[in-house]
Amino acid sequence: MPVVGFLGSASPGTYSIRLRAFRKGLKEAGFVEGQNVLVEYRWAERLNNRLPALAAELVQRQVAVIVAGGGTPSALAAKAATGTIPIIFELSPDPVALGLVASINRPGGNMTGVTNLNIETGPKRLELLRRAACSKEYRHPNQPD
Repeated sequence: MPVVGFLGSASPGTYSIRLRAFRKGLKEAGFVEGQNVLVEYRWAERLNNRLPALAAELVQRQVAVIVAGGGTPSALAAKAATGTIPIIFELSPDPVALGLVASINRPGGNMTGVTNLNIETGPKRLELLRRAACSKEYRHPNQPD
């Protein structure tokens, strides 16, 4: 039975909503925890200095994949622990700038994941919104010049 390692920076209670989504995603992919997949959870309890040792435990356990569920600290700890086990992350900062992946289009290595790049795209979105709001083409007929 495949084993998934889940590396969390907080506690299970803090991740209850994310854990439900994680288990739902596993189920949609045909995996039911305890039936055809095992999940090994490691929780740092908000003590990020524990993450490297917890990631090393998952590597020693020879999990098939590591889910770095604790944002940047978990992703960095998992990356430092292994260059071969696939790692999946979710974070807001740019994973290229953090050194997690080579590029967004072609991450390379053993890491992949999801990022919303708010820091990079937020200002651009505001600029586009400002342009649209100031453009006569997009003005409401009752909006003053």
